[in-house]
Amino acid sequence: MAKPNGVVERSSVRQVIAPAERQRFFAGLRAAIPFAVATGIVGLPFGLLAIEAGLSPWAAVVMSLVVYAGSAQFAAVSIVASGGAVSAAVVAAAMMNSRFLAMGAAFAPSLPGPAALRALQGQAVVDTSWAMALRPDGSFDRHYLFGATSIQYVTWAAGTAIGAFGYSFVPDVEALGLDAVFPAFFLALLIGEARTHLAAGVAVAGAVIALILVPFAPIGLPVLVAGTAALVGLRRRR
Repeated sequence: MAKPNGVVERSSVRQVIAPAERQRFFAGLRAAIPFAVATGIVGLPFGLLAIEAGLSPWAAVVMSLVVYAGSAQFAAVSIVASGGAVSAAVVAAAMMNSRFLAMGAAFAPSLPGPAALRALQGQAVVDTSWAMALRPDGSFDRHYLFGATSIQYVTWAAGTAIGAFGYSFVPDVEALGLDAVFPAFFLALLIGEARTHLAAGVAVAGAVIALILVPFAPIGLPVLVAGTAALVGLRRRR
C-alpha cells in the first residue's frame, strides 16, 4: 500500500536534513580541535588546584563534568583553597558565569522546540563554541556549536582527571607556566573574531573596562561589565 504524499515528503526532508546536521556537527568538532587541546591543558592546573583545595580526584572530575565552566571552577576552587567560605565560592562562580545570560539570550532564537528542549540545548553554550558558531547575520549554527563543544567537554574532563590523579607527580603549577594557557586561550579567540575595526574597537573598550575594574571589583564583575561594550557594536550594526 502506497504511503500518502505528505508522509513521503516529510520522510525525504528528514533524510536530507539529518546528513547536513551531522556534517555541521563534525565540522564544528574539527574546527574546535586546537581549542580542545588548549582546554585540556587548562584542565591540568584546575585538577591540581582542586586537590590543593581539599577535593578528592573523583570530586574534581565530577565537578568538571557537571559544571563545565573553567573560569567559574577556577574562581570557586581558588576561594576555597585560600580559606574562603563555600558560599563565597558559589557567589564568585555565579558572577563568572553571569555572562552566559546574555550569550544564552542571543543563542535562543536559533534553537527550535519547546522551552525545556531549548534550555537543554543551551547547556552546550561555552565561550569558544558560541563565538565560532556565530553567523554573519547574527544567528547561530547550533549543530556546529554542539560539535565544537563536545570535543572541548571531553578534553576538559580529561585534563582535570590527569591533573587531579597525577597531583603527586606534577610540579608546582607556576613552575610549569600552565596558568598562562587560560588567558592565551581567550586571546587567540579574540584575535580570530576582531576582523573589523568595529569588532577590534569593542574588544579594546571591553579590555579597558575590565582593567579599570579588576583592582577593586568583586571577582566576575569586571568581565560582566566589560561585556556592555558589545552594546555599542550592536547599535552601530543596526
